[in-house]
Amino acid sequence: MKTFKKALRVILALLVIITTAIVVYGFYLKPKYEGVVQLKNIQKETTVYFDEFGVPHIYANNSKDAMEALGYVHAQDRLWQMELMRRIAPGRLSEIFGLVALKNDKFFAGLGIEEASAKAIARLDKNSPSYQLTMAYLDGINQYIEEGKTPIEFSLVGVKKEKFTIKDVYNIFGYMSFSFAMAQKSDPLLTDIRNKYGMNYLTDFGIDGSFNTTRIKNAKEQPQEYAAVANSVASLLDQSPIPPFVGSNSWVIAPQKTKNGKVIFANDPHIGFSQPGTWYEAHIVTPDFELYGCYLAGTPYPLLGHNREYAYGLTMFENDDIDLYQEENNPYDANKYRTPSGFAKYETRKKIIKVKDSADVVLNVKVSRHGPIMNDMIDGLNKDKPVAMSWIYTQQPIQILDAVYTLSHAKSKEDFHKGVALIAAPGLNVMYGDAKGNVAWWATGKLYKHNEGVNTNFILDGASGKDDITEYLDFSKNPSAENPDWNYVYSANNQPEPIDGFLYPGYYLPEDRARRITQLLDPKSNWDKESVSKMIFDNTSIVTPEVVKNLVSNVNYNELSKNEKEAITVLKSWKGSNNLNDVAPTIYNKWIHFYLKNTFEDELGATNFKQFLGTHIMKQIVAKQMSNNNSLWWDNIASKNVKETRRQILSKSFEEAMASLEKQLGNSVPSWTWNRVHVLEHQHPLGKVAALRRIFNVGPFAVPGSNEVINNQFFDYTDEAKYVVKGGPSTRRIIDFSDIENSWSILPTGQSGNPLSSHYSDQAELYNAGKFRKMKMNKAEIVKTSTKLVFIAK
Repeated sequence: MKTFKKALRVILALLVIITTAIVVYGFYLKPKYEGVVQLKNIQKETTVYFDEFGVPHIYANNSKDAMEALGYVHAQDRLWQMELMRRIAPGRLSEIFGLVALKNDKFFAGLGIEEASAKAIARLDKNSPSYQLTMAYLDGINQYIEEGKTPIEFSLVGVKKEKFTIKDVYNIFGYMSFSFAMAQKSDPLLTDIRNKYGMNYLTDFGIDGSFNTTRIKNAKEQPQEYAAVANSVASLLDQSPIPPFVGSNSWVIAPQKTKNGKVIFANDPHIGFSQPGTWYEAHIVTPDFELYGCYLAGTPYPLLGHNREYAYGLTMFENDDIDLYQEENNPYDANKYRTPSGFAKYETRKKIIKVKDSADVVLNVKVSRHGPIMNDMIDGLNKDKPVAMSWIYTQQPIQILDAVYTLSHAKSKEDFHKGVALIAAPGLNVMYGDAKGNVAWWATGKLYKHNEGVNTNFILDGASGKDDITEYLDFSKNPSAENPDWNYVYSANNQPEPIDGFLYPGYYLPEDRARRITQLLDPKSNWDKESVSKMIFDNTSIVTPEVVKNLVSNVNYNELSKNEKEAITVLKSWKGSNNLNDVAPTIYNKWIHFYLKNTFEDELGATNFKQFLGTHIMKQIVAKQMSNNNSLWWDNIASKNVKETRRQILSKSFEEAMASLEKQLGNSVPSWTWNRVHVLEHQHPLGKVAALRRIFNVGPFAVPGSNEVINNQFFDYTDEAKYVVKGGPSTRRIIDFSDIENSWSILPTGQSGNPLSSHYSDQAELYNAGKFRKMKMNKAEIVKTSTKLVFIAK
């Protein structure tokens, strides 16, 4: 017994020592939010006040000092995220994650982002303010790398810290731009459907733009199986440690429609959820400059921002800026391909991909006049039938650094407009409002045309030249609206009206959110911050009740079971809300899953059907295809000598949905509330390891919202017990120019990417409840409620 007690005391002592060591180590690794730090290149003392949510308010005597400080504090909270962001475009994730990241690296290394970045940097004016301030920001990051604490992820994964360069900034913008694109997900799939079943099968897909009936109004003051491409690219983006940009809402209300007679600006960009989240907020004040912005990791200027004079934000334009071309190899020399003027030699790019715990991988990518050959970058394509990717971002001059600098440093609406015009890709709806009462939106991107009759929804002919781009449009032809007489501008990724009779092709999202936004904005003329905050968290669809009418009209009520009748009754009384205690969305979304599966999977096959579910096209067609009794898709091609009808497919889908819900949730229909199935967990790359999940992930939470409501908490249609939310509003911002010092924002989790920081997840509960916190600009209030970190010259 004595021996046992002695052993127990030893074990307890060891546990105390280990626990103490962990606590001390954790305290050491926490970000430094107060005290004094010496920086080499800072000119004058600079003070950073961290408010109660960890937002840095940087007060400096000049812009260079402010940017040095921004780089340092951004790195101490988000260095691991910065590290991942800069590694994607050049194909360097395998260096830290091993073979599991190799497919991702091969694809992105082959896209040519790194080469395009190098060209853009070579053209930069090294004396320009945008360049000089970028270098100050990078210097701040690098001083933290040299002297600051190493994030725990670096130690766990075994990553050596490296200095950041301006090429990293460009590569991050390049990845962001690609994540906006949709053609690579949709065009190969549509080409396969056309080639296999004919164009008649695509009439239900609305690829001519006919489904986009709610359009953003312009108002100016003046035979290969191609689906492997779509499946591979979609899989790579889904598995990326940094989430893609997906959609967004924004509306800017003119003074004529607001209670206080000043502009109110609202924006919530939709991005795949991750931990840490996409945006880092920071407030900079110098004697001649002020800006409160939301920054991407590793970038010096915010994509979302405001000051006392103006506010700006963005949504995804969803224009088509990628074309895929079928090239034709020389039958006698695979290093050459056909062009309109004869055979030409492929350019070859050699890339070395370093792989952790494995040999280096040599990637040789052929490049045609249209772009890189995707067969060299992804699996599943016939090497003898090369498909090239033509992407505006790598083909046009990249002026993204000057563009975002201009957006964040504009002196007037006209000055801001010049910055918007510099963005060739990605396609964005840049939203604007100011203290003078102006509201505006401009669609960015270098838009272009092909010959009449060329349908860019399909793989194009690369050999003849007939499908090549014939004209690049001047920026004045881009869709836009400035101070329209309906007194607001908005965007919900829906298609803009034609310009000069030309309806620009793209991969626009359905009209659901657009209809709801205009339905709410049009009749009301006394908007204030509080009413806008309710609107930005709105969970109601005005489209789904219309779809339900179609669904329930195709089941025979008299033949239903008790639970089935109860479910139909719930759906019939549904007003389209997606709140936590609602039952209808649980039934509706399960029914939609089985409707899609029973309608499309027989033609597409399991793999391509899964890919189809991830496209914007799928979201567009649900309401329209379901209303077409004569759609070719109703017939199940796997059933011989039987031609299924809409009624049969929808009735069968309802039965299967009910059986699934009863199995997963029990036999009590009233208990099938949305909070039981609609869940969100913010996943850190290391949180995929079960033992680390609780340390690095945030959640899970039951959340309101759904696909294509304003509070767009989106998920995949599956028969799983849970609808796992993949993404949604990456921030919600409301800027009220009648009370600019008390505008509102919220992040999905928190400011810091350091799991030991108190600001790692301190906004999550507020976000889930649709609440906000201040974006403080009043110095007296900031000083009173903040900790203070002072930077001095070394």
